[in-house]
Amino acid sequence: MKKNKPKNLAIFEGKRVRRIWDEKKEMWYFSVVDIVQVLTDQPNYQLARNYWKVLKNRLNKEGSETVTKCNRLKMEAEDGKLRETDTADVETLLRLIQSVPSPKAEPIKLWLAKVGYERIQEINDPEKALNRSREYWQKMGRSEKWIQQRMMGQEIRNKLTDYWKNNEVKEQSKYAILTNIIHQEWSDISVKEHKNLKSLKTENLRDHMTDAELVFTALAELSTRQIAETMKAKGFEENKIPAKKGGAVAKNARLELEQKTGKKIVSGGNFKSLREHKKLKGK
Repeated sequence: MKKNKPKNLAIFEGKRVRRIWDEKKEMWYFSVVDIVQVLTDQPNYQLARNYWKVLKNRLNKEGSETVTKCNRLKMEAEDGKLRETDTADVETLLRLIQSVPSPKAEPIKLWLAKVGYERIQEINDPEKALNRSREYWQKMGRSEKWIQQRMMGQEIRNKLTDYWKNNEVKEQSKYAILTNIIHQEWSDISVKEHKNLKSLKTENLRDHMTDAELVFTALAELSTRQIAETMKAKGFEENKIPAKKGGAVAKNARLELEQKTGKKIVSGGNFKSLREHKKLKGK
């Protein structure tokens, strides 16, 4: 079975925490601000950033080595752009947590250890990653049909990014640009515009797509990869061409279906209300 790529978001008590997996070191790096936001139970991201800024300055003055072990890595911000963010591995975060008075300290320690251990398991048995994704979507109230479409789309996505990676497109920022070209072509709107249409901020757009949106996204990315393979496209600039052509294949299919059904494929609907409903039922 093909290795499933790790998600760059984790969930702690319904709150999303950004993370990056380091293949060489085989460890997660988490956004420090996201962890601080969870610990302080602060709904305002900017206030959480200010809290971390003050704490970081205090630790620096105290001569703490913990802050020096925080790496600045590029992570997706609320506006969808990649921005340098303070990150730390599990060991460093466990030390930082000691400096934040919070009743959530112990639960998040256990959660961090669990997340790190699960990733090691997934490397040895990729099927575990697929099963965890399925369980997460089931808890969010997604139907089995939707889950199948989502997993199929992810597999197609992985094959496309593997092609890019093996053909001289390695930067994540370039992946985002090519992905946006494909999306713009098939849907007539950018990824950011689609997220705005669905009233999403940090949420994953694909996790809020309808069955039809998932299918057309998958068709666009499948077409892009096959066209790129036929063209033997290498490098970022060359891969822009199959990205546009692959997106156009899906666009033509979308327009034909819309004409025959009279229904728009691109939707402003999201699953946020369903998620809140599941939370309330669990109380």
